[in-house]
Amino acid sequence: MKFIFDKDTWQEIYSGIRKNKVRTGITIIGVMWGIFLLVVLLGAARGIENKFNDLFGDFATNSVFVWAQSTSKPFKGFQEGKKMTLKMSDMDAINREVKGLEFVVPRHQGQAQVIHQFKSGNFGIYGDYPTLDKVQKKNLVYGRFINENDIKEKKKICVIEEEIYKQLFDTDSYPIGEYIKINSINYKIVGMYKEGNVGGGGPQGAIHIPFTTFQQVYNRGNTVGWFMITGKPEFDIKQIEADVKLLLRNLHKVHPNDNRAFGSFNLGERIAKVTGFLTGMQFLTWFVGIATLIAGVFAIGNILLITVKERTKEIGIRRAIGAKPWEIKRQIILESVFLTTLAGALGIIFGGFALMLIDLGMNAMGDEAPMLNPTVDIPVILIATVTLVVLGTLIGMIPAQIAVSIKPIEALRDE
Repeated sequence: MKFIFDKDTWQEIYSGIRKNKVRTGITIIGVMWGIFLLVVLLGAARGIENKFNDLFGDFATNSVFVWAQSTSKPFKGFQEGKKMTLKMSDMDAINREVKGLEFVVPRHQGQAQVIHQFKSGNFGIYGDYPTLDKVQKKNLVYGRFINENDIKEKKKICVIEEEIYKQLFDTDSYPIGEYIKINSINYKIVGMYKEGNVGGGGPQGAIHIPFTTFQQVYNRGNTVGWFMITGKPEFDIKQIEADVKLLLRNLHKVHPNDNRAFGSFNLGERIAKVTGFLTGMQFLTWFVGIATLIAGVFAIGNILLITVKERTKEIGIRRAIGAKPWEIKRQIILESVFLTTLAGALGIIFGGFALMLIDLGMNAMGDEAPMLNPTVDIPVILIATVTLVVLGTLIGMIPAQIAVSIKPIEALRDE
């Protein structure tokens, strides 16, 4: 390893680069561009993935939402356009008949005027069970979420979103234990949470009250607004969706081919498509980046081949005065590794700066930004660096072998 730190070795490398400054510079830019593309594209892919997780991270990914609409076909004496209504008994049937379920969460939704002291606003009101916190995790800032005792006793309690707190309360005031009026009825605040970007209450926030309290206050009887259904990871959420809707059509005497009676939104299917897209994007990024790197490294090999040709006489002299073949080889290989490493380091540095600029631009866009925190993991950078060094070593062996294969007497005759 002494030759790596030998002054003469690096003087020869510098001399070779100086003789072909333009060619060497263009080649370094080619390799640098490859690693730059790899870093920026991988960072962008991670940024899109981070944004996706920020949007939907609070939801159970294997979920489907089902609600009632109206029929599109007459059936068993009922005319077309019959309005459908979901009931609590439907939840029992779904749990009993459909395989692969993890949770079936009934929900209600409404809109109400909310007042606290002299401040007021219109917000979304949701009637929920404690299991909602398992399928749509609430990031609690203070207090707790709805519990079973609240459901059983139909308590007038509520859990509010942070945005509502900002609109109704003074800064730095503590909301837990305070009362707010929802449609002229007092509710005690037991929890406050910070909602993700995809929330249930729209831009102004949401208030959650016990499902049974919602039924009683708004006279909903035994009805359900919609079901949020999650499946176990090993089960196909599309099949669960189809089974649930088929069961509901049978329970409510709806034509088997009536696809309008019950609406649904399959979050699991949408997430699977986005996940597939992100995986494909990452694969394409690696393919493009590595292909560009290989092309750049081959360009370095070509430069070294030209250098060997131009230095044929010099190599012959060195061989004639006793230089061993391995000494010639390692000189050329070291030059190849140096050029690829230099180009790779520059590409990583410029790629990092580019990601910083992209991140600043995304932060300026706020919630509308298409990506969040575009970064590249350190292990990925290390893998790219090691790949460059390996490729630089391998490609350097070709001109190195050509250099030592020339007989000294023939090299000395070269003009």
